[in-house]
Amino acid sequence: MVTLDDVAAMALDLPEVTEGLRHGNRTWFVGGKGFAWERPFSKADIGRFGDTTPPEGEIVAVAVADLEEKEAVLAEQAKGIFTIAHFNGYPAVLIELKVAGKRVVRNAILDAWLACAPSKLADDYMAQRRARRRRR
Repeated sequence: MVTLDDVAAMALDLPEVTEGLRHGNRTWFVGGKGFAWERPFSKADIGRFGDTTPPEGEIVAVAVADLEEKEAVLAEQAKGIFTIAHFNGYPAVLIELKVAGKRVVRNAILDAWLACAPSKLADDYMAQRRARRRRR
């Protein structure tokens, strides 16, 4: 099971990430943009689930590049990744941490960081990753 502290460690391991609060929830920023944040359900969110039981436990939202990317992420049907009506038309997905695996969460955080990081920072980071892999 992944925790919010695991999410924090994954996010803060990326270059130039800071942690702060936005709307009272832990949020991770790069280049002034929030790319991942704790996202508890509001009463309105819970009401929209109707007779369906909402996901439980800690929920994190992560940015995606655009709505096409969001649809692609959701189409993969990775365990724990979902969306809600409140996020319709918004480029982000939600992760149910107690269900999603560590690799799914780590990849989602990296993708969110790449979607929000300044281009040069993202390009430099990916070039360094490729170089490390070639050396292995």
